[in-house]
Amino acid sequence: MTQNTELRSEPLPATVREFFAAHVVRDADVSSSLLTEDAVIVDQDETFRGREQTYVFLRDAGTEFEYTTEQIGARRADDSHWVVTVRLEGTFPGGVAELDYRFTLRDDRIAEIVIANHVA
Repeated sequence: MTQNTELRSEPLPATVREFFAAHVVRDADVSSSLLTEDAVIVDQDETFRGREQTYVFLRDAGTEFEYTTEQIGARRADDSHWVVTVRLEGTFPGGVAELDYRFTLRDDRIAEIVIANHVA
């Protein structure tokens, strides 16, 4: 897999910036360390709960493909919710995808991530 690690993430909270820096280089140890113990990740309607399931998801998701990741947008919904939009290009079906990562933060940790197709 090829990654573009030059993500534009200046306005994001440190926890989200650190998560993405680790996530794009497939460092599940670091990315999962930024989650709460009871974290939930929802990816295209599949739900992963707790430390073990979220770690396995972060470790294994997309490993069968090569792709690049570019952050193309970020916005704050409120004090504990952020949305990061990324563009993936690679060897997966369709070759290009724009996804929204919707983060819920709690006590400077990520409590939930919902990953879904970006809707303009």
